[in-house]
Amino acid sequence: MHIEARTLDEAVARNAFTGVATVDVGERRTLERCEGFLHRGLRVPMTADTRIAIASGSKAFTALAVMRLVEDGTIGLGQRVRGLLGDDLPLIADAVTIEHLLTHTSGIGDYLDESADWEATDFVLTVPVHMLTTAEAFLPLLGGHPQQAAPGERFAYCNGGYMVLAVLLERVTRMTYHDAVRRLVVDPAGLERTGFLPLNDLPGDAAPGYVLDEGDLVNTLHLPVLGNGDGGAFTTAADLHRFWCAFLDGRIVTRDTVAEMIRPRHDVPGEGLRYGMGFWLHAVHPALVLEGYDAGASFRSTHIPGTRTTLSVLGNSTEGAWPVIRTFAAAVDAEPRRPGNS
Repeated sequence: MHIEARTLDEAVARNAFTGVATVDVGERRTLERCEGFLHRGLRVPMTADTRIAIASGSKAFTALAVMRLVEDGTIGLGQRVRGLLGDDLPLIADAVTIEHLLTHTSGIGDYLDESADWEATDFVLTVPVHMLTTAEAFLPLLGGHPQQAAPGERFAYCNGGYMVLAVLLERVTRMTYHDAVRRLVVDPAGLERTGFLPLNDLPGDAAPGYVLDEGDLVNTLHLPVLGNGDGGAFTTAADLHRFWCAFLDGRIVTRDTVAEMIRPRHDVPGEGLRYGMGFWLHAVHPALVLEGYDAGASFRSTHIPGTRTTLSVLGNSTEGAWPVIRTFAAAVDAEPRRPGNS
């Protein structure tokens, strides 16, 4: 995997990248860049082991927790969610299944419509953010959005669908979403520096998310105080590489389930990617992708299973990481395709 130093320098400078960019191959780190500040006001420099929020990148954790319950027979992929929702969220069609939610084909209305115009400085949540500490607390936000398409009709990326999955996780496990993900995903994968941290009480090794490229405005009032089913976990570059290896080695779910989750199901031309179940897939290469974008977060991690290579860019500002992400993506695109892979 070759990334020109000059090209990377230009990408870092373009949007004043603040964050961590790494390439890990097997047990060896072949590239590491730490730029900007973990904390701007105190001018604390970024380090490779800084914990940074990954926004929607952690949807994979939700999908994996659900699939753990599918594997043990607690729930079924074809199970209709109405039986678990009861009278809650009555606008969700009765035919919507857990698999529909996992694959963004439920057709339900989204409480955070990513197709709408959005500015990083917008306040998009309609309830006090400090109240959003469990999945159940999101029910007032998730309700009132009419069904947009018949279940299974088409792919439409839906944050609300993953929040509904989080509600179901809480009801089935009788744990908070965060405790369920820790038990079912984070601990089995050995991710010691990954978890959901309160935005209003971050530890010293976690980076606040800066809304703009300059200044000290952080995202505390723009996002739920605790991330949940549709994103918001904090992690490190090392833990991301550890996660990919644990996932593909069958240490979170079985290898058969892994194969099902990374099977290409939908082409998504607008993203230049394909989608499986909880994971994005490269358009032509056998590479897996996690991506996140939010106020104060810009993130992508790409893993190439054949060489156990992970390229991760974790940015603690809304826009700063994208030139670096595109530079890394171009390096993946330039890799020769292996015969028999698609």
